[in-house]
Amino acid sequence: MRLRDITESTRTAGGKALVPFLTAGYPDEGTFLHLLAAATGAGCRVVEVGIPFSDPMADGPVIQASSQRALAQGMTLKRALVLIERASAAAPAGYVVMSYLNPILQMGIDTFAERAARAGVAGVILPDVPLEESGELRCALARAGIALVDLVAPTSGDERVAAIAGQAEGFLYLVSLTGVTGVRAGLAVGLEEFIARVRRASDLPLYVGFGVSTPEQAAEVARTADGVIIGSALIRIVESAPDSVAAVAAVNAFLERVMAAMHAPGRRGKEQRP
Repeated sequence: MRLRDITESTRTAGGKALVPFLTAGYPDEGTFLHLLAAATGAGCRVVEVGIPFSDPMADGPVIQASSQRALAQGMTLKRALVLIERASAAAPAGYVVMSYLNPILQMGIDTFAERAARAGVAGVILPDVPLEESGELRCALARAGIALVDLVAPTSGDERVAAIAGQAEGFLYLVSLTGVTGVRAGLAVGLEEFIARVRRASDLPLYVGFGVSTPEQAAEVARTADGVIIGSALIRIVESAPDSVAAVAAVNAFLERVMAAMHAPGRRGKEQRP
């Protein structure tokens, strides 16, 4: 299932994409699989799976804590791909892996691309791989039918945005603020202008992440962006649930509320296409 087919068909149909982020193996393998099923059951066609890593550079404290717990239970990149393969067989979706480069290099780039494709992975996000160093990995993933999803930040100048957009596939991941992931009380100042600036450089769907935490914030972002990525708020829901059954139910209910808010009348139609 190619990522661009999913993202473009969602946009063509007039929909807005809600992309939940879940940490592989958190809070345990069984619950994680149920959480993936809850996400697809809530209508999420793209799901981001974070590969736990000991030295993250983009993850805030909430996601770091979930990764540490998963690592302590033995989660690895190889095991995460096995779990994604099981989830994909049960409910096909655009599974996007968010990892860092070291685990992929340890597995081997070509081996990773092959195993990821077999698992049903549609895209890969690597915050520690800049555009100039992405060539070998980008080509290996492309051969396997997997998109390397690029990130742009508010600090990215117009020339930089254009260079990234020229190589990007699937969707562009817009980092909404200068900082790490986490729950925020409000959206970043200037976000709408940032989205408009990136849209002038690319016709790819634009998905906004980092700091989007509530249905109201997601609805506001969806007025101008094509999709919203929510992670830390979901991890907090899982963390605070009394048990696994309650965690899955709470995540499903939250995602349904966010989806409803994003598609409420009057919340669409402000996109500016190049």
